[in-house]
Amino acid sequence: MSTDGLIVVDKPGGMTSHDVVARIRRLARTRRVGHGGTLDPMATGVLVIGVGRATRLLTYVIGADKSYTATIRLGQATVTDDAEGDVIASTPAGTLTDEAVQGALAGLTGEIDQVPSAVSAIKINGQRAYKRVREGESVDLPARRVTVFRLDVLAIRRDQPDVVDVDVDVACSTGTYIRAIARDAGLALRVGGHLTALRRTVVGGFDLAEAVTLDELEHRAPDVVGLPLAVAAERFFIRRDATDEEAKVLSHGGPLDPVGHSGPYAVFDPAGGLIAIVSERAGRARAEIVLAPA
Repeated sequence: MSTDGLIVVDKPGGMTSHDVVARIRRLARTRRVGHGGTLDPMATGVLVIGVGRATRLLTYVIGADKSYTATIRLGQATVTDDAEGDVIASTPAGTLTDEAVQGALAGLTGEIDQVPSAVSAIKINGQRAYKRVREGESVDLPARRVTVFRLDVLAIRRDQPDVVDVDVDVACSTGTYIRAIARDAGLALRVGGHLTALRRTVVGGFDLAEAVTLDELEHRAPDVVGLPLAVAAERFFIRRDATDEEAKVLSHGGPLDPVGHSGPYAVFDPAGGLIAIVSERAGRARAEIVLAPA
């Protein structure tokens, strides 16, 4: 009953990304469902889901830039760097000036070497880091180079004694942990910090304006795909139209002549069907993945 394509879901809080995948497998009546980038249970917002052949596009979705709105609480550090973990240190932050807060966050923009949160989905010797932490292990993850393109301070609030809440809007590269930004801002200010709210607003070209809730998908089931495969590919990639002969060669894994596009692009047959995602190297255009029906 399923159709190949993408669904832009507005993930609710309290669910894992895998929980959302499991729900959509039931609604779409297929096991072939995956997601394009984990959101923590506490987080809400854009979660791109692939159904059928579109699951093969998710590797590109995972690598896309992302945007978030978030709230950072200064004055408390937690074991998970977010509100789901126990507070492990409290330092009164009420005397922090707005200028100091803005300066600490400004220091976390641009290209930075960020140590991911220990409670992350990164694998260490085949096991997720968060599982090791929950089993009582001490986990040290190496720093990774990420880019924070924009970190706008929307509001600085002092609604409770000894803590400062900072609402931010962040645009960043894939692999950036907003929890780690909260942690590192707290460390820079010597008061500790953690994340109390996180909402993903953009993944690549997909944003909240087109996201649907799980309740809405329940009412549409099994017709849950919002962006059929060809439409999704055209949204995400530069388009190249192939001749009948080129389509035949490419659908069987053969190379095409290059056309000078940088980065991967989508190739369509004369009828508008998606054939493959292609990249150009060594003077030829070769398929990274073939998506034409077998």
